[in-house]
Amino acid sequence: MEQEKVVNKGEIKKKENKKGTIFGFSIWRILAYFIIYSFIGYVIETLYGMATKGVWESRQSFLYGPFCGIYGLGAVVMIIFLQYFNQNNNRLFIGGFIIGSIVEYIVSWYGEIVLHVKWWDYSNMPLNINGRICVFFSIFWGLLAIYLMSYVNPKIDKLIDFIKSKISQKGLKILTALVTIFLFLDCVITGYAIEMFLVRKVHEYNLPVAQKEEVEKRYEEVYQDEGLTQLIYHFFGDEKMIKTFPNLKTQDAEGNMIYFDCYVGDIKPYYYKFESNGRGDLVKVLKHEDREGE
Repeated sequence: MEQEKVVNKGEIKKKENKKGTIFGFSIWRILAYFIIYSFIGYVIETLYGMATKGVWESRQSFLYGPFCGIYGLGAVVMIIFLQYFNQNNNRLFIGGFIIGSIVEYIVSWYGEIVLHVKWWDYSNMPLNINGRICVFFSIFWGLLAIYLMSYVNPKIDKLIDFIKSKISQKGLKILTALVTIFLFLDCVITGYAIEMFLVRKVHEYNLPVAQKEEVEKRYEEVYQDEGLTQLIYHFFGDEKMIKTFPNLKTQDAEGNMIYFDCYVGDIKPYYYKFESNGRGDLVKVLKHEDREGE
């Protein structure tokens, strides 16, 4: 009888643990993954920008928080689904190759279709699909999956468990909820700010973007309101936007790339420059040459 009671208690605990879970992961752990990996992504991207361009520039996805959302989203999706590929490294590589590519394609599609901006463009790379994904970076996703599941995420799990041992469960949930709410609001504000910046620049420089009439109509709807215009320029002015999103770009009606840092006067699209004649200057020159050739 006692053994049966122990078994029943174990079954009840398993059922309780399944409540509020997604594919076996608690909602709170998934949110923690997103927050932690988004911040790690921001650090990685910032260091990468320093190494390749010689400048300290913003690599964040949102207007205010130091987070790179695609890393957080990619990590969460990969962790959830790669548990089914975790038998060996070959399966992990294939799973990461497929899952990472899907996430990257969807995020790129969302930016182009909904926000009318291009986060990245692989059109010049071999074996790409609509410039949104390519085999080279898909292979990177596959290798990252092996490293993520075998080395990184076990350490992140230990970090989360350590924090849980130092902070009450209620306090940890409140902290996670507050950061999540902040990220959500930051995401909404960022979408609006990018839209306002885009329609403003299209109007000011008569840029030949697709659906030009709709963009001009949106400009008239918003910028004829003086009070709203002052708020937009105060919080989402050119300097704030281009320093937060230095690589922001879109396509014109013919598919040519338009780089917005070319349309902000003398505002520098970075916080600090480490070298006087580095690759950052070359990238800037190439951007201007691309614009002149359109």
